[in-house]
Amino acid sequence: MSAMIQNPPPWPDGARCAVAITWDLDADSGLNYYNPDRADTLVASQTLTRYGPKIAVPRLLELGRRLDLRQTFFVPGWCIERYSEVVDSIAEHGHEVALHGYLHERPNEQSRDDEQYWLERAITAYRRQFDRLPLGWRAPSFAFSKHSLRFLIDAGIEYDASLLGDDVPCLLRNGDDTLVELPTQMALDDWPHYMHSPDFNCSMPISAPQRALEVYRAEFEAAWEFGGLWISVWHPFLSGRPARLAAIVELIEYMREKGGVWFATTAEICAHVKWLLKTEQWEPRVELLPAYESPIPELSGPPQSTAGKKSL
Repeated sequence: MSAMIQNPPPWPDGARCAVAITWDLDADSGLNYYNPDRADTLVASQTLTRYGPKIAVPRLLELGRRLDLRQTFFVPGWCIERYSEVVDSIAEHGHEVALHGYLHERPNEQSRDDEQYWLERAITAYRRQFDRLPLGWRAPSFAFSKHSLRFLIDAGIEYDASLLGDDVPCLLRNGDDTLVELPTQMALDDWPHYMHSPDFNCSMPISAPQRALEVYRAEFEAAWEFGGLWISVWHPFLSGRPARLAAIVELIEYMREKGGVWFATTAEICAHVKWLLKTEQWEPRVELLPAYESPIPELSGPPQSTAGKKSL
């Protein structure tokens, strides 16, 4: 069989694929954004989402220490402010903290000005905490808008990890400027496997951890075979539960036993892509965004000369 991935990048030390263990530390940010007048009454969902920073994150940090594994945490700006000690602990343990909106707002449901406001507010929260710009960004709910790329470039963000359109890193282009894109896919998101909450209007049939592991592992095998990029999109309040995290440990140990895997943070993968570009060792695909404006011309309707005429 010919290679499924036509242009895989050369990974460090001859690795067959790159793996990034990433977490979206939403906590109760989205609960408040989408229920501004009644989030205080959704007490069960508060405890569900706050399980992430309060219970799961310390468990994930211990996991990282025990496995000598650096992870990436995409954190909304509001969570950086509200759970600052937790976020500090993540960084102190050597993990990457990247941005994930401010209050888990969906940029593609906002006006251009509102999107820019919330991005700037998120960056301000990050800079106040770490005294520097974030390197990376993941749009909440993958809701990257047609304006997002321009805003991220202008803000000095170095990479995005929101999109679903490739199996390896690529470049997103807007005008003469580009941004590194580290794509993933819904198969590596734990939300479809585990999220069941009427308050979030989401009632997925809950999978057994081994069922989720089966999906994650199948995608890993393909990435390993064809030189791809494997990026998890996991939530501490979902996959940080004991049975589910035990399955994740099993998966990571399997990956290590198989060998030829480069475990890295998304910031490290971005740096590697930039080094390949600088040394002209690899040429990634470039995607122009926005691809088009709506409505597309094909939806403009029939010419006036034929409008209203009956066909024979």
